[in-house]
Amino acid sequence: MARTASIESTISSLTEAFARQLATVVEQAAAARIQAAILGGFAGGASVVRGPGRRATNVVGALPAVAFAAPGRNAPKQLCVFPGCMNPAAPVFGMVCAKHKDMPKAKIKKYREDRRAAKLQKAA
Repeated sequence: MARTASIESTISSLTEAFARQLATVVEQAAAARIQAAILGGFAGGASVVRGPGRRATNVVGALPAVAFAAPGRNAPKQLCVFPGCMNPAAPVFGMVCAKHKDMPKAKIKKYREDRRAAKLQKAA
């Protein structure tokens, strides 16, 4: 009888230890899922799980800088590099306006350097 009681106490202590470890693992997994869901909400719905053959991304690294930027602030409009031209520049034309898109690239480069030099002089 004494031997049976010791076996039962050993089994119950092992079962309790296993249950505690299992509860800890489940709590950690739940906390990780909650954290991923919250961070996924900040990232605009970007999920951690990706398609087959693709690595999972680091959710913290995937946060866009826009999520924390001040709302309603647009970047300043870039203007054409041609002196005196107030038309907006377009990337499709090499950051000059549609009117000056056919200008030689060497001239565009010279105008950019002149503008940069004037800006440095003004700052100094």
